[in-house]
Amino acid sequence: MADSVINKDNYFSLSFVLSRVLNSGVIMSIEKNENELKGLEKSIGKITKAKHVALFNSYTGAVHGALWGQNIVHGSSTRLEEPSNQEQKFLNWLGVKLESDLDIELGFTTILVNWENLNDLESLVSSKTKDSKDHTLVLDFTDLGFGPCAALAVNDISVWKKAERLKIFGAFDLKTMWTQEESDSEIEPAIQFNYRLSPLVGACVKLTLLRRNRRDED
Repeated sequence: MADSVINKDNYFSLSFVLSRVLNSGVIMSIEKNENELKGLEKSIGKITKAKHVALFNSYTGAVHGALWGQNIVHGSSTRLEEPSNQEQKFLNWLGVKLESDLDIELGFTTILVNWENLNDLESLVSSKTKDSKDHTLVLDFTDLGFGPCAALAVNDISVWKKAERLKIFGAFDLKTMWTQEESDSEIEPAIQFNYRLSPLVGACVKLTLLRRNRRDED
C-alpha cells in the first residue's frame, strides 16, 4: 500500500475533525476513550452491515486478525485478490502460503478508505461483499490522514472473538482486568500483540464517518 497525498480540497474536513476531537476531552478521559472506540465500531457495523467489528492500530494488525480469526495460521494456505508486496511479505512471515487457484476462497477482502471514496462506502462495501454472506472484510482508514487505523468486519462471532483476542488490552482483557477472572477461556491466546487502536485516532475516524457528505458544514 503506497502512501497517498491528501488533496487540498480535503484540508477543511481534516482540520474540522481534528479541532472538534482535540477539544472533546478524548485524550484525558478513559471512559470517553472507550466510548469513542465503541462508537467507531458501531459506525463501521452500520456501513458494512456486519454484526461484529474489531479495531486495530494498523492494517497489518487487521490482516492478522482476519487470518487468525479464521484459523488461517502457520502451514495454512489462502488466496488474496491482487496481494501487495507488503501483504505477501507479511503472510510469508506468518508462514501462510499464498495460492492463485480461483477455487480457493479469499482469505479476506480489503477496502482502502480515503477522502475520495468516503461518501460512497456503502456501495463500495456492497460491491465487494455481494457474493459472500459470511464475508471477512478489512477496512483500512489510514489514508484519511489521522494515523494508522484499520477494522475487521464480520458476521461470525467466533472469527471476531479470536481476532479481538490477539490484542493486548482488547475487549476480553479489559473484562478480565475488572473481574479478575478469565472472560473467555475457550479463546485464551498463546501470544498477543500491541494492536490496540489509539482512541484519539478512532475518534477522528468516527467523526469523519458520521459527517460524510457535509464537507463545508461547521
